[in-house]
Amino acid sequence: MHRGLLRYLVRRVLFAVLLVFLVSSAALLLADLAPGDAFSDFGVDPALAAAERHRFGFDRPFIAQYASWLGRAARFDLGESVKYRRPVSHLVAERAAKTALLGATALVLATIIGIPAGILTGSRRNVLTRAAQALSLAVLSVPSLVTSFGLLLLASRTGWLPVGGFSSGDQGSFWLTTGRYLVLPALALALPIAATLERLQSQAMDDAMRDPSVRAALARGCSPRRIVWRHAFRLSLTPVLALYGVIVGSVLSGSFAVEIVTSWPGLGALMFEALVARDLFLVAGCAAVGAMLLAAGILVADVALAIADPRVEELA
Repeated sequence: MHRGLLRYLVRRVLFAVLLVFLVSSAALLLADLAPGDAFSDFGVDPALAAAERHRFGFDRPFIAQYASWLGRAARFDLGESVKYRRPVSHLVAERAAKTALLGATALVLATIIGIPAGILTGSRRNVLTRAAQALSLAVLSVPSLVTSFGLLLLASRTGWLPVGGFSSGDQGSFWLTTGRYLVLPALALALPIAATLERLQSQAMDDAMRDPSVRAALARGCSPRRIVWRHAFRLSLTPVLALYGVIVGSVLSGSFAVEIVTSWPGLGALMFEALVARDLFLVAGCAAVGAMLLAAGILVADVALAIADPRVEELA
């Protein structure tokens, strides 16, 4: 591997580790600052609550709790969930897999829709491309949360898609059952991202079509299809890849809201349950694993950008 690229990747990995540390620490602190705890609900026996607080270490100062949690987290031990009475690492691993599946599906759908649409609207000017641009602007102005409600309403009215969230007890194969429930949240998450990709790719393609090398290829008599796909598309790829890390972040943040609305049993839904239950270690664990997914997505985007444009190695 080229030494400059290696230095660049090392810096990005260190940034990813720092991101996970800061996000999980902040989540633990904010959850601790919230009034009450998991044993403050009305009706809990005071003696039992005190015993449980002592067992989980909630009766100690926050600094002591944080130091203990940090030491365990370094060994990949995220503690025990108060609500589920199971290791947090097991819970978040199960839910993170579903969030990763949802995010990856939405990103693939958004890329398949948004990139070709952006190439079309950026390289041509006609009624069809103008209509596509107007549609992407309309979709872009609608948050994924609102899109989720709209798709839920459509699904409930038509019966085309199951409503109410994934259920492991449904009949049929795992992939068939999961796929049926995945369509609605994946579409809700993918449509705004596809519109974003269309706008980015369209602008990058428009700039690439004005590049001197593309104009020279046009003057040499190259076919329009060859110019678009062989020359202009390669030039337009770098600015789009440069923003893919931000797009990956929007996939993860948007998926949390979509999961809650569509009852998809992912990390976002688990985080919401942990916050409601004031389950301190589960909140921190969800935040840590969510940050890991975000950091991994950004790292993949950075690697793709470094391969597509070696000039980024100069940042290392």
